[in-house]
Amino acid sequence: MLSQLKQRYGELMKERNVVSRLLGTLEEKTGVQKEYISTGIVFFVALYLIFGHGASLLCNLIGFIYPAYCSIKAIESEKKEDDTQWLTYWVIYGLFSIVEAFTDILLSWFPLYFFGKCFFLVWCMVPVALNGSNVLYKNVVRPFFLKHQAAMDEAVADLGGKAKNMADSVAREAANYGLKHEKDQ
Repeated sequence: MLSQLKQRYGELMKERNVVSRLLGTLEEKTGVQKEYISTGIVFFVALYLIFGHGASLLCNLIGFIYPAYCSIKAIESEKKEDDTQWLTYWVIYGLFSIVEAFTDILLSWFPLYFFGKCFFLVWCMVPVALNGSNVLYKNVVRPFFLKHQAAMDEAVADLGGKAKNMADSVAREAANYGLKHEKDQ
């Protein structure tokens, strides 16, 4: 996995995009290789996640911006594999967010919490075969879902029916209310 990350890191440095152009400009002005600049930025962000004020916001931005960008690109591409990769990420991200809603108030007091959370989110989005989203989906979410799929389908259908009935009821009441006000005027 480490060799895959190193290879992907090298590929990212060679891509033509806004970040690589910015790093290239910094490399020209400072004489420091862009690989070292980007590594320095990563270390700065890691230290900020450990000691900085507002680490929660930074961590959530890291867990959202790149995956959202990649998700939009996946929607616009013709390939199915990238859609599956990012849908899997968002399922894990959503489950993590629900769990975090209950644990965040306690865990956020630990100094390495936001660093660990960010590391977890990056592990879930990193484009390698053993990324966190794939591992957690295949070993935890999928088996649980397959075991309880029938009950979940029934609950969703029941909720859908109740929501439709409620919407119909609200529409009828709104129409009756409108008719009643027309008569009064």
